[in-house]
Amino acid sequence: MKIFINLPVKDLTKTNAFYQALGFEFNPNFSGEAATCMQINNQAWVMLLTEAYFKTFIKKEICDATRSTEVLVAIDQNSKAEVDEFLNKVLSIGGTEARDTQDLGFMYSRAFNDPDGHIWEVFWMDPSQIPDNK
Repeated sequence: MKIFINLPVKDLTKTNAFYQALGFEFNPNFSGEAATCMQINNQAWVMLLTEAYFKTFIKKEICDATRSTEVLVAIDQNSKAEVDEFLNKVLSIGGTEARDTQDLGFMYSRAFNDPDGHIWEVFWMDPSQIPDNK
């Protein structure tokens, strides 16, 4: 199963530059003036759509992600160090930290706001260390 996440953006060029600086690649076959297709992995993509184009798919108003949160997008990393490295890169290119770091032992996560205010969580988890709740 594949997943495509669609996010509205105010400035497609600025948003693309932000994610390119983080190392994400874009599929030119599904990209144009109003949208770009950012590949997370072989099973997940994020469609970044200009707000005008995004509105053609919905009847409701677009959520102002700088004021309200409708979705949290989470991506995993291979270690705590990779989580920190990713967030440090985000902060160096203008992203902002969305909340305090969470360290639950079996899971370590940080979160950031992208240029449009969408919140992305970056996490590492060791399922073998999850406490048994029985």
